[in-house]
Amino acid sequence: MKLHLLLFTTLLIGCSSAQKPEKLQMSADNPFNVSLNEPFDYAKVTGDHIESYVDAMIHNANIDFEKLKSTDKVSFESTFGAYDEISNSLGKAYSNAHMMYWVSTDSITRAKGLEGSQKIDSLFTDISSDRAIYNKFQAFVESEEGKTIQGPKKMLIERTLEEFAQSGVNLNPKDLATFKKLSLEIKELSAKFTTNMNTAQESLVLNEQEVDGLPENFKDTYRLEDGSYEIPVINATSSQIMNNATSSDVRKAYIVKKSNIAADQNLPILDSLISKRYQLAQIMGYKSYAEYNLQSKMAKTPKRVWNFLDNLVVESKSKALQEIDLLKSVRNEDKHTPDDKSSINPWDMGYYINQHLKIKYDVDYEKMRDYLPMDACLEGMMALYQELLGLEFKKVQNPSVWHEDVTMYEVYENDQLKGRFYLDLYPRPNKETWFYAVPLTSGRTFTNGQEVPVAMLLGNFNKPTENLPSLLSFGELNTLFHEFGHIVDCMSYNGDYSSLAYPKADFVEAMSQIFENWVDDYDIISAFAKHYETGDAFPKTLFESKLHAKNVFSGLSAQGTIRYALYDMNLYDSYNPNDPLNTDKLWQDLDAKMGTLNGYIEGTHPQASWIHINTHPVYTYGYLWSEVYAQDMFTAFKQNGLRDTETGMRYRQLILANGGQRDMVSAVEEFLGRPSNNKAYIENLGLK
Repeated sequence: MKLHLLLFTTLLIGCSSAQKPEKLQMSADNPFNVSLNEPFDYAKVTGDHIESYVDAMIHNANIDFEKLKSTDKVSFESTFGAYDEISNSLGKAYSNAHMMYWVSTDSITRAKGLEGSQKIDSLFTDISSDRAIYNKFQAFVESEEGKTIQGPKKMLIERTLEEFAQSGVNLNPKDLATFKKLSLEIKELSAKFTTNMNTAQESLVLNEQEVDGLPENFKDTYRLEDGSYEIPVINATSSQIMNNATSSDVRKAYIVKKSNIAADQNLPILDSLISKRYQLAQIMGYKSYAEYNLQSKMAKTPKRVWNFLDNLVVESKSKALQEIDLLKSVRNEDKHTPDDKSSINPWDMGYYINQHLKIKYDVDYEKMRDYLPMDACLEGMMALYQELLGLEFKKVQNPSVWHEDVTMYEVYENDQLKGRFYLDLYPRPNKETWFYAVPLTSGRTFTNGQEVPVAMLLGNFNKPTENLPSLLSFGELNTLFHEFGHIVDCMSYNGDYSSLAYPKADFVEAMSQIFENWVDDYDIISAFAKHYETGDAFPKTLFESKLHAKNVFSGLSAQGTIRYALYDMNLYDSYNPNDPLNTDKLWQDLDAKMGTLNGYIEGTHPQASWIHINTHPVYTYGYLWSEVYAQDMFTAFKQNGLRDTETGMRYRQLILANGGQRDMVSAVEEFLGRPSNNKAYIENLGLK
């Protein structure tokens, strides 16, 4: 018989002291029942194991929360320290349950993973608005000890109190009940949105004529016995179709399918999410969900974000317009229509950009793939990160993992275990479809030792076949360097409290974006980029051509990213319940306002499969915001050398290891030896 342990615990706590509840112990054969820093036995995980793990963590956490609330003598360790320790255990259970929802091949395990993560999320909502806990926090803050706290402990106090404030702890009982109801509904809707995306199975069947222009290796991968080609509509195939297929009709058919993934189910869900998030913000006393959401970020206010984005629109518009004129001439030459002044179809943009780069700059991105097999890229990238950051990655043989494609590494420094990470790099049915670095354990100091961080890189790169290794495009190599930058960020955290493992959300991307710069250095790339058949090094002339062409279309690239950021901000800062947004029309309105791109395709709904506006609302601007810091920090490496270990170690110690233990602006200033500015960012965009 299964018990609803959260309710069960509450009932027990209400009983007499003679019936004091005891903590639960998981069975010895539960793969999640391990000692400190022992890896989970993922290969054996079932839905029942997840359920038992989650229920035990919730039951035990409730006992610990009651102890926190009933303590007579408040101290840092009995309040904020205890809260961080309890949150660490719950957070680890949440992350692993949700990860199994994203990656497991078993439907029951995925369902139990989602269910478990939602139960923990709901508990966090309840606890973060618990007035009794908050009062204990306030009692400590006002104590003599509390008034003298400095350093990371002070940052933990500030972050925890901010979390409680944002979770409705100061609301009256009626509004708090509504806040909790909305929070639960938002989580349930968000989960449905994600599930609909991940379970969609779209493909495009083409004949021999229709695959003209596609790389031979790509065609071989998807050729059927009858001579036709069935190409899955997934992230791993997108650039090869959109940049290379000769037929405009094929490109359109592909992008229409991709832009309509899960649309029937997810469009009404998105409308509900926007509305409910607005209602939640109103209860909290904010004008919009963006205003509520930004309180805990560096930007702080929607006005700062709007000004930031509007300035970038202006900075990039002139160059983008010139690039559009250039593409029209490329199109007209290709179609032999010299006087055609019409707009370029959205599905033709990538193709004509690629054509121009091949013809004018001798840049053939598909040819470059042959020099970028995944295994060699991984080996070379890891060698660089190890050299730069003073770490050692050791591949674990025969690890216990959730799928045969997954690999596992342990991270060492001077023979001391510093962390552990998993690589799950290739698409499969029902797996999360995007690219993420997923923290599983943040890292924390306990009385019996230091818990090391654990993370997983989730990717959807082209899977190797019997005849062909996984070959990366340069864009995918850039993505690999970026996401692995998040992994080393996780591995580098050096702090006592798991709640401080990460900086504010709109700085997080900077810590990995900086590593994308190494992809633009020939000495770095040529050390590992070898032809998968001949072993020849990446041709220097081809690499130099790529660098020469880097910013040819930087205006359009910037405008494209800004367009998504503006869409996100409009959803969550411009919502009017009396005149709800039409999320399709918003694309058209933005295109008209920006005056450069005409990116909307009639009858498509790309927002229905855009994960960020679902799980990370008011986040997209952060990629641009973070890039300002990333490019400025990279100037230290440009000055001292891209392989300079001393600079790399300083970066690791001052930035990566810091997390949220000190103000990141001051940490960046110490790393650079000066205040940060946006000069390197503007230069990197090629706008000046």
